[in-house]
Amino acid sequence: MKKGYRQLLDEANAEIEVVSPEEAAGLLEDDGTIFVDLRDPREVERDGKIPGARHVTRGMLEFWIDPESPYHKPFFGSGKTFVFFCAGGWRSALATKTAQDMGLTPVKHILGGYTAWKAAGLPVEPGQKKKAD
Repeated sequence: MKKGYRQLLDEANAEIEVVSPEEAAGLLEDDGTIFVDLRDPREVERDGKIPGARHVTRGMLEFWIDPESPYHKPFFGSGKTFVFFCAGGWRSALATKTAQDMGLTPVKHILGGYTAWKAAGLPVEPGQKKKAD
């Protein structure tokens, strides 16, 4: 194996802005910031979520960011700051690096992810089961 996940994480964290849960919480009420939850829908349903966070499954991130993609989501073209998080901070570190490489700026990720956010006693709301379309 040429690169393992640890090396990929180290490389990503060296190139992206990492914020503590407390620093991120200071951005929660900022209209110029969008929180992006990369966890699996079942994680969100089971464990709750950060209030106001947009849910983007990790597998669709690149397609939702790229304005040339048929799956593009306009909020990624808003010019706002994006704060990515997952459960423990691994997926979000790699996703933040990818988003940054794609030209999305400014981007950050929460050190320790949603687990660290909850452990710090920061605001959460219950997850909801998605209704069938």
